[in-house]
Amino acid sequence: MTKIFDLVIKNVRVVRPKKSQVELLDIAIQGGIIQRLHPQISADLAKEVVDGRNQLAFPGVVDAHMHTGIYAPLGEDALTESRAAASGGVTCSLNYIRTGRYYLNRGGSYLDFFPEVLSQSEGNFHVDYAYHLAPMTQQHIGEMNQLVRDFGVSSFKIFMFYGSHGLHGSSNSQQDFLMIGDQERYDYAHFEFVMRGLKDCIDQNPQLASQLSLSMHCETAEIMRAYTQIVESEGKLSGLHAYSAARPPHSEGLAIVIAAYLAHETECINLNLLHLTSRKAVEAALTMEKAFPHINFRKEVTIGHLLLDVDCQHGGLAKVNPPIRPRADVEFLWQALLERQLDWVVSDHACCAQEYKLDPRRPNDIFLAKSGFGGSEYLLTGLISEGGKRGMSYPHMAELLSWNPAQRYGLNNKGDIAPGYDADIVLVDPNQSFVIGTERTHSAQGYSPLNGLELSATVKKTFLRGQMIYSEGHIVGQPKGRYVLRPSPTIAG
Repeated sequence: MTKIFDLVIKNVRVVRPKKSQVELLDIAIQGGIIQRLHPQISADLAKEVVDGRNQLAFPGVVDAHMHTGIYAPLGEDALTESRAAASGGVTCSLNYIRTGRYYLNRGGSYLDFFPEVLSQSEGNFHVDYAYHLAPMTQQHIGEMNQLVRDFGVSSFKIFMFYGSHGLHGSSNSQQDFLMIGDQERYDYAHFEFVMRGLKDCIDQNPQLASQLSLSMHCETAEIMRAYTQIVESEGKLSGLHAYSAARPPHSEGLAIVIAAYLAHETECINLNLLHLTSRKAVEAALTMEKAFPHINFRKEVTIGHLLLDVDCQHGGLAKVNPPIRPRADVEFLWQALLERQLDWVVSDHACCAQEYKLDPRRPNDIFLAKSGFGGSEYLLTGLISEGGKRGMSYPHMAELLSWNPAQRYGLNNKGDIAPGYDADIVLVDPNQSFVIGTERTHSAQGYSPLNGLELSATVKKTFLRGQMIYSEGHIVGQPKGRYVLRPSPTIAG
């Protein structure tokens, strides 16, 4: 019999977004693309057959918020952290990157900077990848349309808190940290002009209008500066409690209101509100949706903010921006997620090795700790474990982890298990639990603030465009990830 498929994955319960149930099906793949779904596809038609053993088959996870190359050289970080991502079922990594300190530690034009990013990335990712870029200068704003047209960049970012803060805390040297000129200001006026730059991109590329977007890290620099001084001077709080109080939830809420009004003023219609952490932030976002219904808001939450709270035993190892919050905020995030008020879940993965995370002289001082930690490898299993306890359906999880971010960010050939889509597939045993610990991680981080947490599901195999890249605890083969030009072609039918 002629072998018409490269691979058939048999006996899997296929999880698809927008579906009401999970179906027991076989999946046929040819040329890296899903060709057929059917309850019984003959094994004789395939060059290779994998028995899914009645496991769940999720669409490959689109981790839409990662940071690669922030604390380690880009190529090195891409290699280790995409291994971690693949082990967790991630098949596409969308990374925020900018000029300035950290990353490549250089300023200048993105037309010079970004080709170097792509050069250092090539051949080092085990998963497909793309980048969101942050316009830090007026020159960058002027380059946005060329980045869309020539480099397939469809998403940009603003860090609202950089007005008076660096990556880890307050800073009085904005020009030095951001590597911008003496006449440049990274402030509300700059944010407005970035939005006008995106509006111009949409006007010049109307066929891409729905998938050109701007992401906002919403914290208010002035509020943060004042409250940090109060918390440090009073000395009543420590650890994650102190950091949450120093960057209070109403700072998020106020920043969301400002961002929304600027988007309204500039007709910047596609706005992504990143890593919402609190009730006040979510309520502000919902209020702005009602106030400005013509703005297409999307709202993001991270798996870290869903799994951790300020009483986390690992303390400073869980420092991240915006901060981990009290349990009441965590439960509000879960409720908003279940009520479909939030659009996707990400990791905000930023590998920071343990020897650099805490200040060796004052390891208990939260304000001296580095910000960010990894978590991409626990994104899918964390959502299955904790979401399942709260009644979240598997198709809803597939929407949050795959379909919704893929649609927003122009990954039109990813996010679903259907004919014509990339064969990005994750096999999951929802009944095999494990305890998070350093002995099983593929990340170079060496620790996790999630250590000790028991998750109820385990990723068994990950396929990228029909090729197995992870199986039973092991990375398979050399890096096969490709840079994705966005928006990618839309799947017909």
